[in-house]
Amino acid sequence: MSVSVVAILGLVLWHTSVYLFELPKILLPTPWQVAQAAWQHRMELGMASGVTFITAAISLLVAILIGGILSIIFSQSRLLRRAFFPYVVFLQTVPIVAIAPLLIIWSGYEFRTAVIATVIICLFPIVNNITTGLESSRPEHIDLFRLYGASRWQRLLRLQIPTSIRYLLLGARISSGLAVIGAIVAEFFVSNGSNYVGLGALMTRWQGLLQTDALIAALGMSTLLGLALFGLVNGIGRIFFTRYTRVD
Repeated sequence: MSVSVVAILGLVLWHTSVYLFELPKILLPTPWQVAQAAWQHRMELGMASGVTFITAAISLLVAILIGGILSIIFSQSRLLRRAFFPYVVFLQTVPIVAIAPLLIIWSGYEFRTAVIATVIICLFPIVNNITTGLESSRPEHIDLFRLYGASRWQRLLRLQIPTSIRYLLLGARISSGLAVIGAIVAEFFVSNGSNYVGLGALMTRWQGLLQTDALIAALGMSTLLGLALFGLVNGIGRIFFTRYTRVD
């Protein structure tokens, strides 16, 4: 069964349920009412989606850079990995809603605060996957590098990093969805004290005004942003890193 068929069946079931159970618009609008709200607020949705996408994309890039550096350090020192890797796990286990108020106190109601919060959410999958990739080189390849007298850094640059590319892309795919979620959650808090405009800010405002149709439209846009960022990561991987992701 294709994706489009499932989507059509879902919309039909949604529309039928609203009329069958006589649900009020404030509780659950019909798909058509959501589409009308999306068109009515298209300018706001477009601008807010752009801000959220930029926040998510920048945060994902920063998480990849920081995660790559940490992973290289962890792969070169077992002592440092045992000492600091649990703290990376800690960032994954602490809910962002618990950290966000502290980030606002320290960084303010600014764009950078949303980026910091989103990076925290994205970091663990990237560090975990890249570290695994750096340590997944085949033993015979490692022995070959040792046989030719390669240094630790030569082995890292010419063997471990190329081997870890596929793991990096896997972590980036996972974090691409988390980046959109993190950006929106961060915007819930950041928008309270500034004119910050993002999907999270729109959702907060429309939830307060009980505009359920517009709220669902914003939710749909956030889903599209997650798919777009995931597709972007996949596209970059296929264009630039195909030689590293082939399975022998």
